[in-house]
Formats: sequence, structure tokens, C-alpha cells
Amino acid sequence: MAVEPAPAAGVTSRTIVLERDILAENDRLAARNRARFADAGVLALNLVSSPGSGKTTLLTRTIAALAGTVPVAVIEGDQQTSNDADRIREAGAPAVQINTGKGCHLDAHMVGHACDQLELARGGVLFIENVGNLVCPAAFDLGEAAKVAIVSVTEGDDKPLKYPDMFAAARLVLVNKIDLLPYVDSDIAVLTANARRVNPAVEVMVLSARSGEGMDAWISWLKSRLAT
Repeated sequence: MAVEPAPAAGVTSRTIVLERDILAENDRLAARNRARFADAGVLALNLVSSPGSGKTTLLTRTIAALAGTVPVAVIEGDQQTSNDADRIREAGAPAVQINTGKGCHLDAHMVGHACDQLELARGGVLFIENVGNLVCPAAFDLGEAAKVAIVSVTEGDDKPLKYPDMFAAARLVLVNKIDLLPYVDSDIAVLTANARRVNPAVEVMVLSARSGEGMDAWISWLKSRLAT
């Protein structure tokens, strides 16, 4: 949208407003990614969260739980470094790192190119670990089957109300780091209620990627999605 500044006194002005769907090209490429995943028989999930929610620890634990039964590949999004991709490879899954520089999210074009570097095994899962950010990634379809929002108890229980677009877009909310509940001021019931206030249909699971508590339910959810 472009709007001319106010004219000086006595000067006649005409305002022209231009609108363009800046997401149209992204949506076109996302549709291509989605078809690619469907043809490959791969479940693609877009993991979104604030920085420090525990996404990478959750992924390494998930890779271990699925080892030998479900093939896993990962696309890692960060502004800089390959630290998380290195951790994923050490856990036993192939990973491609995308560094966005000043960018605050992944887009469908980036994901499509990253997939060119991965072998997507039929019946497997592709995890797309997005840049840590609860704002921009909400608007960008990557071709995923679902967005999974991870929020840690250390962030409090009002994140769904502060960042409603992200939680409205999520199919599942994973409440992580529940082993820290005795030490933080956070209420799971309130957090869950806030998430469903924004998105009445959202599923909510609580777990600790570090201790393993609640991981079975998450793994069962994944396998149920693979079966559909």
C-alpha cells in the first residue's frame, strides 16, 4: 500500500492506493510443496515457537523415539549458525540448515529448495523447524500438513492471547518444559483455556522433552497423522 504525503497548502493532490497480495507467490509455491509431499507420502509439519521453547530438544527426543520405525528428515531455520542442524544430524536424522540472515521466518521457496537436498522417504515425517518467532511465521504457508506451536511454561500462560494469529493457525499446541512448573509462575489450565479461546479446535498436549514425560502422547499423535 502506498499513500502520498499530505499536500502543502493550496496544492491539489490525488491519493492513489495500491494493494497487492504479497503472499500470492508464496502460496503458489506452498501448493507445489504440498503436492510434492503428498506424492512422496510424507507428513510435513511446521514447528513454530518463540526462541528457547525447546523445539530442537523436542526434535532430538522425537527422532530417538521414532528410530527404526518412521523415517525422519528435518529442515532447520535460523538467522545464523548451523548449531541446530548439527544437533539433529548427531541425533541420527538428515538435516538441511537454512540461514535467513535478517529474515524472521521461512517461506515456501526456501523450503522447496531445501527439499531438493533431502531424500524424503515414503511414510516418513519432515519436520520444518521455523525461525524462533511467534509473529511472521503465522502468515506463511510452507506446504505443511499442520503447524505445531511449541510454548514452554517458562513463557507464562498468556502467549496465545499476545500472539493470537500463530495459535489460530496451529493444529496442535505442545506445552513444553513441564518439569519446570514448580519453579515458574505458569498455569497449564489457563494456558490451555487461552489457546482454545483463540482457536476452539486446537489440540493441546503437555510434555517435557528433557525428562520424557508426556512424549508418548506426542508420538502417538504423529503416528495417527501418518496413518491418515
